[in-house]
Amino acid sequence: MLRRNEQSKILTTPKELQDRLKSYAIDIVRFAEGLPESPGFRTVRNQIVCCGPSSAANYRAACRGKLPADFKHKLEIVEEELDETMFWLEFTVGLDETKRTSVGPLWKEGNELLSIIIGSINATKRKLK
Repeated sequence: MLRRNEQSKILTTPKELQDRLKSYAIDIVRFAEGLPESPGFRTVRNQIVCCGPSSAANYRAACRGKLPADFKHKLEIVEEELDETMFWLEFTVGLDETKRTSVGPLWKEGNELLSIIIGSINATKRKLK
């Protein structure tokens, strides 16, 4: 769960990751609010507003887990929700290529968060063995 932030400080604490996931969720919702009203984008908006914030909420719940197996299970849900968020971002670009510029930073951050979560899942699996 190591990542350098803007000040080149290593991101290591659960609270820092919680804050980063919450900021990502807020950015996803704001992005969704700016999408057009067409049926295709309405679908994207409805889906992405569910899965983006869900990743942050489930990570917060994971940090409250009492057992390593609980923690791992919640992290796997976070992984699924982040991956789904990234799917809907890609789908948005499929609907309208001009959205690529606004999707790019969100996709990049989602991918970085996904990598951190997968690393945490793998570390937890090793501890459980």
